[in-house]
Amino acid sequence: MSDQTTDNSLRKSRLGVLGIVFFVVAASAPLVGMTGAVPVAILAGNGAAAPGAYLLVGLVLVLFSVGFTAMTSKVTNAGAFFAYVGRGLGRNMGIGSALAMIVGYVAIQLAIYGFFGGLLAGQMEANFGIVLPWWAWVLIAWVIVTALSLLSVDVGAKVLGALMLLEVISLFIAGFGILLNNSGNMDLAASFSPMNIFAGGFEGGAGIAIAFALASYIGFEATAIYGEEAKDPKRAVPRATYWAVGLITVLFAVVSFAMVTGLGATTVVEQVATLSEGGANPAAVLFALTESNVGHWLVVVMEWLVVSSLFAGLLAFQNANSRYVYALGRAGVLPKSLGNTNKFGAPTGGVIVTSVLALVVVILFVVQNLDPILNLFFWSSAITAIAVMLVELLVSVAVIRYFMQNPGTHWFKSIVAPAISTLALGFGLYLLMSRFNLLSGLAPSLEESGVAWSLTTLGWVLVLLPFIALVIGLIWGAINKKDEGKLSADILS
Repeated sequence: MSDQTTDNSLRKSRLGVLGIVFFVVAASAPLVGMTGAVPVAILAGNGAAAPGAYLLVGLVLVLFSVGFTAMTSKVTNAGAFFAYVGRGLGRNMGIGSALAMIVGYVAIQLAIYGFFGGLLAGQMEANFGIVLPWWAWVLIAWVIVTALSLLSVDVGAKVLGALMLLEVISLFIAGFGILLNNSGNMDLAASFSPMNIFAGGFEGGAGIAIAFALASYIGFEATAIYGEEAKDPKRAVPRATYWAVGLITVLFAVVSFAMVTGLGATTVVEQVATLSEGGANPAAVLFALTESNVGHWLVVVMEWLVVSSLFAGLLAFQNANSRYVYALGRAGVLPKSLGNTNKFGAPTGGVIVTSVLALVVVILFVVQNLDPILNLFFWSSAITAIAVMLVELLVSVAVIRYFMQNPGTHWFKSIVAPAISTLALGFGLYLLMSRFNLLSGLAPSLEESGVAWSLTTLGWVLVLLPFIALVIGLIWGAINKKDEGKLSADILS
């Protein structure tokens, strides 16, 4: 019996609001961001005001979500941003945005594979004496992630739900434990006053902190990808988007504020530098605070939850990227065979393409003897930050243009919110690109790592990769007219 469904469509009504939230919050991997990005944002950025930078970015993304979710009542498509940009800015720009997004999602999967393999290899050797190279653990995860992605989407949601709940609970226990033990040291103004948030200017500390905060939110935008598989997508996708942005923002703001409070607002930079060994071991900051304020037991739990958080991120981005590939295959942009689904309603071709791409790049890194964390993780995650911010910017512009041509939606949703988010996201993209050397570790020298726009040749190639994909998509759309009608119909569905 063939495993293809008769209509090659994704299985309907499989996900509720919570299921979608599980996917997107898992994709953002808040525990990884809290242990990896927040200490660096404090140390290299705006110090005690880093929590304010995370809150600011969260508010900007809420504004983005207003226009973004307004489009969900007009378009329900597994390609999400591809369809939104296509509806507002034309099919060719839609194709370009989809290719840029695929670059970003493949890159973040690679980043997580690298971090997962490097971290798990160390933990298994230290705790159980099991010595295997990092790529062996990656291969094991790759097999499991590929298998789960080929099952019904609600199976993946249940796995992610369990992992995400443990992760969120552990972070809140750590955060509130630190705050309760250091309640007399709370200094809201030091962390959240605009004067402190923007201290150092956008070319200095504030810009660095905001850039790391922007990179930490990657993943929330995937809510619309699951619209075709959602129960009542017109309501489920907007609700899931606001829940996801809200939860991620509260997590980062509360726990990062707890870290600042536990270390003291006036001494936090020096304390972070000492605990993290100058930024070389940023996870030690949260773990040290948790050890002294909650207990060693939670540190042990969190060390393993970092691993499960990375695995959850792998599964979430595998599902998201495979649906982008599926949408492009169904629309005729990529080979039509990629627009097929199996008996579970999973996008078979998209899963296989995504998995094979990841495996090939991992093999290349192994052959070149490159480090899974310093090279694979930092290079790839920095690419994703640029790609997602670029496409979010295009979506905001597309929302404005679409609703100007199709009036009837409230002016705040259709014009004001997306206009503000366009400006904010454009500036955010500038900050990410100018600080790509810090995000990727590809500055020409250690002395130049804090200098904006200072990059190696490889760094320039990687920072421009999403733009190259966008241009390729534009050109491909212009010359590939064979399935133009089908593509336009798919965007308009």
